Amino acid sequence: AAAELERLGCACECLGGGRISHERDARRIHVYGYSVGFGRADHSVTTEKLRAKYPDYEVTWADEGY
Repeated sequence: AAAELERLGCACECLGGGRISHERDARRIHVYGYSVGFGRADHSVTTEKLRAKYPDYEVTWADEGY
């Protein structure tokens, strides 16, 4: 994605990675883990954004897991 953005004249920087587990029926989202190449993102920021978008979900995060 970074290469495509740069071709369009945009600069980007990956701040880390992780995974998202979505349990639609239970209305739960869990953010966890890290990217081998980019390290761990700040999951509290991701969780804050998800809570704003999905106020009727239980949204949690943890640094553990892959």
